[in-house]
Amino acid sequence: MISRRAILILLFAVIFQLPGTAVAQTTFARTEAMIPMRDGVKLHVVILTPQTQAEPLPILMTRTPYGVNDWTSDVLNLEFKEFVADGYTFVFQDIRGKFQSEGQFVMVRPPRDKRDAHSIDESTDTYDTIDWLIKNVPHNNGRVGIMGGSYDGWLATMSLIDPQPCPQGRITTSAGRRLLVFMAGTGTKGSWASEVTF
Repeated sequence: MISRRAILILLFAVIFQLPGTAVAQTTFARTEAMIPMRDGVKLHVVILTPQTQAEPLPILMTRTPYGVNDWTSDVLNLEFKEFVADGYTFVFQDIRGKFQSEGQFVMVRPPRDKRDAHSIDESTDTYDTIDWLIKNVPHNNGRVGIMGGSYDGWLATMSLIDPQPCPQGRITTSAGRRLLVFMAGTGTKGSWASEVTF
């Protein structure tokens, strides 16, 4: 059994990164943009690109109603260290009507009526965002992954309705039974633990 003293020393080392315990971190260049959607509404994104990028990288995107302004190099290296090590450009987007994005927020926005050429939904916003990112983020390789858990997972799943034709991957965790019941229109049992689609 590990002693209380050993646990405290380990905790101290992790928090204060004692000499010899420092972990190499990637420094990211942070930019922000307002991306125009097909209906003229602009959605706010934070783009974090590795400063030491040697080759074109895929983009890993999260769309969220919870705010994106807190994403920095330090937070990325702490929260997504495995993805950082694999080499991605990270994009975080405030969805329609939330924080710095324009438009009206609709909780669990229903899929659009495809008979109405001017209709929008989470899928069209994702499509338009990916289109803009591929054309405007320097040194990307044209591949975009979408990830999220909880409501962000539902947003990632909704992007499948009318997906962008570029190569994509989706990582959805814990999208929630209630959100899935809405999506599927049937009563499913349990919650969606995880899904990986490539």
